[in-house]
Amino acid sequence: VQLQASGGGLVQTGGSLRLSCVHSGRTLSRYGTGWFRQAPGKEREFVAAIRGNGATIYGDSVKGRFTISRDNAKNTVYLEMNSLKPEDTAVYFCATDTGRTILSSVRHASAYEYWGQGTLVTVSS
Repeated sequence: VQLQASGGGLVQTGGSLRLSCVHSGRTLSRYGTGWFRQAPGKEREFVAAIRGNGATIYGDSVKGRFTISRDNAKNTVYLEMNSLKPEDTAVYFCATDTGRTILSSVRHASAYEYWGQGTLVTVSS
């Protein structure tokens, strides 16, 4: 199983970016995919997840601004990020879960078994 995250870059406050996470080795509809982020000196933070059944969950800090979606035909999960703020600056990682993750564990990094390499998002003020 491999995950390849891309789409990061430098954007001004209020701008938008779309991150992509391409999966290989798994059928997306059978597993959940999560996005996490980690800023320098901070712990990894849950951003959003899409369950195998398509249900979506968001972290409180991004709710209403970010949208997670999935294209099963392309084996790709997207994170559309709008109204970006400087505090959104971080390395963003995508990860896929075990396929048996319960809803209450979706926000925890320990529920995910395969991780991509991360893509850097920098929001300038």
